[in-house]
Amino acid sequence: MAAQFEYDESGGTSLYFLVSFYALVLFPVTYYLWPSKPKKDDPQKLKKQCQCDPCEIKRAILQAQKPTQRLRHAFKWLFLFGAWALFIYLAIQASQVERDHIEYDPYDILELDRGASQAEIKRKYRLLTKTKHPDKGGDPVEFIRIAKAYAALTNDESRENWEKFGNPDGPTATSFGIALPAWIVDQNNSILVLGIYGLAFMVILPIAVGTWWYRSIRYSAVEVLLDTSQLFLHFIYKTPCLNLKRALMILSGSFEFEEKHNNEIVLRPSDNEELPPLMREFDSEYGKKSKEKPFVYPYSRKARILLYAHLARTDLPPDTLEVDKRYIINKCPQLIQEMVNTASQLVTWKNYGRVAKEPRLESIEFLMRQSPMIVQACWDKAPLLQLPHFTEDTLRKKRHIKTLGQFVKMKDVDRRNILRHLHEKQYQDIMNVLKSLPRLDADVELEVLADDDKKTITAGSLVTATVTLRRGTFQVSEQEVNGAIEAVEEVEETHEEEKTDSPLPHKPKTHVWEKHRKKKGKGGGGGPKHKPNKKAATKKAAPATAATGKAAEDSPQHNGKGAANHVSNNTKGAIQDIAVSKDSGDSGSESDNEQEDNSKNSGSEDNLSSDGGEQEEEEWERLQSGITRKEKVLEGTSKVSHEVHAPYFPEVKQEWWWIYLADRKTHRIVTLPQMVYDLVDEKDVELKFPAPHKGLYQYQLCVRSDSYLDVDYIKTIKVDVKEAKKMEETHPQWDISDDEEKEEGDSDVSDYTTDDEGSDEE
Repeated sequence: MAAQFEYDESGGTSLYFLVSFYALVLFPVTYYLWPSKPKKDDPQKLKKQCQCDPCEIKRAILQAQKPTQRLRHAFKWLFLFGAWALFIYLAIQASQVERDHIEYDPYDILELDRGASQAEIKRKYRLLTKTKHPDKGGDPVEFIRIAKAYAALTNDESRENWEKFGNPDGPTATSFGIALPAWIVDQNNSILVLGIYGLAFMVILPIAVGTWWYRSIRYSAVEVLLDTSQLFLHFIYKTPCLNLKRALMILSGSFEFEEKHNNEIVLRPSDNEELPPLMREFDSEYGKKSKEKPFVYPYSRKARILLYAHLARTDLPPDTLEVDKRYIINKCPQLIQEMVNTASQLVTWKNYGRVAKEPRLESIEFLMRQSPMIVQACWDKAPLLQLPHFTEDTLRKKRHIKTLGQFVKMKDVDRRNILRHLHEKQYQDIMNVLKSLPRLDADVELEVLADDDKKTITAGSLVTATVTLRRGTFQVSEQEVNGAIEAVEEVEETHEEEKTDSPLPHKPKTHVWEKHRKKKGKGGGGGPKHKPNKKAATKKAAPATAATGKAAEDSPQHNGKGAANHVSNNTKGAIQDIAVSKDSGDSGSESDNEQEDNSKNSGSEDNLSSDGGEQEEEEWERLQSGITRKEKVLEGTSKVSHEVHAPYFPEVKQEWWWIYLADRKTHRIVTLPQMVYDLVDEKDVELKFPAPHKGLYQYQLCVRSDSYLDVDYIKTIKVDVKEAKKMEETHPQWDISDDEEKEEGDSDVSDYTTDDEGSDEE
């Protein structure tokens, strides 16, 4: 029996197919286009919001963009409403379609109840014959159906076919329905159907795929042109010891700023009149004209001048150069991230011997330093300009205050005296922004996960540095600071002998403003005379709370950037550390004796079993933590952390951080910089690096912000690398002693010696 294919004449099956296919497209489109609900601003956040002029201008510009966003949301709602209305209509139509296939039932055709007797069947058939016969004016087709139903109930063969195959005539050809309407294969509609197929599969689909492919091969993973990446690679390799101005010049050569590579760039005839005055104004920073290509091209010179104007916070024409500057500044964070990735790629190539030289550590840090400069619109030598209402005139009047840490350490009275020209509301803006700036702390744990002894680092092993980052904020409460100073001073007075023998650093040099306060105190108008001693006590106690002395000097808590604040928040920790330093000498011998006793008893079977159980538990916890980390990686990384106070940046910026290990002695990076996008309160980051040769090394953990200046975190890490374990020349199970060989020889003789041979020997 041949198969028979039938097109859907009534449209029922094709409607089911259309509804199913439409649902497969509608659900993901709805998820993608569903407008997000606008978040209501926190009243506390609005209360602490900065009210400086640049912030107000930025909010006004962002607010002006909201009508466009509302129009887009309204269009999305309208589109989704229409799409779902069409889906509901098609689903209702499909549910109302009658079934084409009806089971053959002779009782129903003869209008009889099941179980009717043969007499009743014959009587009913005679009655229908009188009215349905063609000779009596009936329908011939309907009479054939009646006759066939009568035969199915009275004829044994027809009844058997009906019971087996559902048809009195026996098995029929299998029919398959195609869920396409019959008008598609109709000869009258062939030209229209071919035209639609040709337009969809020969025009629209190739154009869509070609556009996607052309875009994908032109851009890198961070949405930067590959031509720009090649440009960065060439010039960073060419100048491994670059400075900040050279880095800005390379940044200005990005092809994103050229109209040939980017259709969004607009050529303005007014540039010939507006750019020359800016070039003369920034001639000192701009320097001599470079003869290198593409830095001599007009687009690169324009981008470079606009970058310098942005860093100087120069007012530009609002409808021309200001628009171009905002576009360039908005692109810079992505470009700088690509520059850092390119420099890291050169370091990797140098490790594998593919290139002859690599960029120095200072060069990579110069590349990173561009990002906070551009986000905050100020040079790295003036980090106080990040605060609202600060100007160049304010910095000139108080030249002794250059960092955020120095500004935080000041008493509130002195701070208010410096900024006495500001209103109380303006001063409160400064304090709110200052309290929102990030202050980091970190713990580092070095392990060799592949070895049984994870804490011992041997030459050539793969070391995993697990860094726990914690984000806090600056605390500038004067009362807490003074209380912490007095508490630490009391502890130090009770341990004078221990302080003289302790390896704490010497008293640092007194700064200019502290000398000024001493003189003021002697004159009778200042505070008490013992206040400098409190500062010295604070500076001595602060390193005791750090991991190493170098970390205390470099971290933002201790590098003149909120040391008093650190003591105020960690007074108890400082007291405990000083107490521990006192008792460490007395308890050293006792701890050594205890370790010796423990080592003697470690050979017992009970200790072995307990150690084995502990190792298994540690291994299981490590595997579980590894699985958890993999699941988090599969979930994706959020790029929302904390909103940055950046009034001169055109868009809303989130805090991101570069983290890496560096070796200042060799001017090289130990681990490639990783970007941390979601540091809200605390986050664990893993850095892997191969252990160097045997020796004691000092690395630095560097965490650098891409949004703020003078908030970077640096901590010294000591890495003690032991000698690599020697590999055994022979495998244990292959080492056979002489006695075993002799026994094997004797056994071979006994097995293969016969009695006859033994008698001959006798």
